[in-house]
Amino acid sequence: MSSGGHGSATDRRLNALFRHLSSSARMDPQQLNSIAASPTSANQNDSVFSHVVRAPEDPILGVTVAYNKDPSPLKLNLGVGAYRTEEGKPLVLNVVRKAEQQLVNDRSRVKEYLPIVGLAEFNKLSAKLILGADSPAIRENRVTTVQCLSGTGSLRVGAEFLARHYHQRTIYIPQPTWGNHPKVFTLAGLSVKSYRYYDPATRGLNFQGLLEDLGSAPAGAIVLLHACAHNPTGVDPTLQQWERIRQLMRSKGLLPFFDSAYQGFASGSLDSDAQSVRMFVADGGECFIAQSYAKNLGLYGERVGALSIVCKTADVAGRVESQVKLVIRPMYSNPPIHGASIVAAILRDRDLFNEWTFELKAMADRIISMRQKLFDALRARGTPGDWSHIIKQIGMFTFTGLNPQQVAFMTKDYHIYMTSDGRISMAGLSSKTVPHLADAIHAAVTLVS
Repeated sequence: MSSGGHGSATDRRLNALFRHLSSSARMDPQQLNSIAASPTSANQNDSVFSHVVRAPEDPILGVTVAYNKDPSPLKLNLGVGAYRTEEGKPLVLNVVRKAEQQLVNDRSRVKEYLPIVGLAEFNKLSAKLILGADSPAIRENRVTTVQCLSGTGSLRVGAEFLARHYHQRTIYIPQPTWGNHPKVFTLAGLSVKSYRYYDPATRGLNFQGLLEDLGSAPAGAIVLLHACAHNPTGVDPTLQQWERIRQLMRSKGLLPFFDSAYQGFASGSLDSDAQSVRMFVADGGECFIAQSYAKNLGLYGERVGALSIVCKTADVAGRVESQVKLVIRPMYSNPPIHGASIVAAILRDRDLFNEWTFELKAMADRIISMRQKLFDALRARGTPGDWSHIIKQIGMFTFTGLNPQQVAFMTKDYHIYMTSDGRISMAGLSSKTVPHLADAIHAAVTLVS
């Protein structure tokens, strides 16, 4: 069509029509000012979210925010639970790099969606890792395992399933526990209560209080249990105490919900750190297990986890899985593929698995050595008090027994950052920084009540 024909005539008619409408709809200045002053005006400065108040920083992640703002060369971050090398650097395990290289070189891999339950091989191997390869529950197909967004996501999916399908909506959590636990369970629709766990006087386990509180819990209540390396205290029951806990819970029909965030990272042995869970599975009863690979494989940012639900029969397990899928689908649809593929590659390959156990034990041993060095440094300074709990506790964290005032003093005068309850990450310490921390603790205990 030429540029000067029918098209240009149409344009002229449209322009004339727009000019007419414009002039007939023209408003006087008062009308325009009235609209501009209206609360619905697009030019207004007020946001529809002006009423939103600034939320406080997360008590754990906020420690890092404050640490990052501190210009002091002496600053030390012992707040966040992430492993650091002797040089204070984040660690990517060699076995993880090897597995990733295998994945990169595999030209058959694609980026398609995973099923709602995640990577099948990852799920199967994760269940074997926590329950044991010879677990009767696995052999009898009584376990359903779904890939979730690390430990937090596994807890949330499990909690929401329970809120929808379990007859008891109350969950008992240890006092103290990880700060995110009460929020996860409450928002999922459960009622949260606590049971005694830590004894400040002994800086150990309040076993009698634990038994009394669980003994008085209503029949069928859910109980959150830390599989190993209790966060934040580093205090674990002995195997004999675990057996008494198991007997009590089964006699009252209490439902165990294990949070396993540190398997292999506590003692250096994957099997030893899973013993509490395996005790409860061996008796044929039902339980929930949330797993995380953040700590023991250093996959913090990959958000790799699994939720395993051990049921009485294979038929029940299948029906449970069908309903868990209905929880996951509207939440995040399906999980990411990369991190789970790394884990599956390591768990399926004997050489990679053996290399992982070696690196894992090296990390656990370094943390144990930091406990000993800190204990020795405090004893050498004659620091008031009994500090043996530092070497008795296990895992990434130590509950120092320092009060909020002493913690604030250490932050202000020594640039040492930790949560206000006195929890420190032993993985954040090194041989070079132990003396600085010991000096700070000594001063805090001596000068601040």
